[in-house]
Amino acid sequence: MGTDAPRRIVLTRHAKAEPNGPDDHERPLSAAGRLEAPGTGRWLATAGIAPGRALVSTARRARETWELIVPELPAPPPTVFEDRVYEAEVADLLALAGETPDEVSGLLVLGHNPGVHELADALAGESDGDLLDRMDASGFPNSAVAVLAFTGSWKDLDAGLARLVAFRTPEG
Repeated sequence: MGTDAPRRIVLTRHAKAEPNGPDDHERPLSAAGRLEAPGTGRWLATAGIAPGRALVSTARRARETWELIVPELPAPPPTVFEDRVYEAEVADLLALAGETPDEVSGLLVLGHNPGVHELADALAGESDGDLLDRMDASGFPNSAVAVLAFTGSWKDLDAGLARLVAFRTPEG
């Protein structure tokens, strides 16, 4: 796949977690989170979104979310559990996306707020319909998914270069 090929980055926030845990990194999903995570996977499958690679935070709540999403997908993508996604800011997430090989056309990043919401906001130079307004008004809740499309190399992905083409929250 060339560097001018169409690509998608799918930014996903982990499902609802318990408010307390041994430490923040090891907080598990709540009962509600265990119920909502498979819905994210079903939505991705129904929408025909099949990422070629997944980059998942090593935080327990993100790993557990991914474990509940994967069975709902038609085919699980190669997955990298990455410490740098935890507590990542926009620049960190952009750098991680830039490490994606150009033969990958779709990357799913499963992480945390505020990083994933801020990255979606930064990347979205435009959006289909009112998606950007809806995303910003939602606050990017647990299990939210933003799908952004762009053309070019992963290394060139930067603020304003993508189009928000889908946004989903557990509430619909």
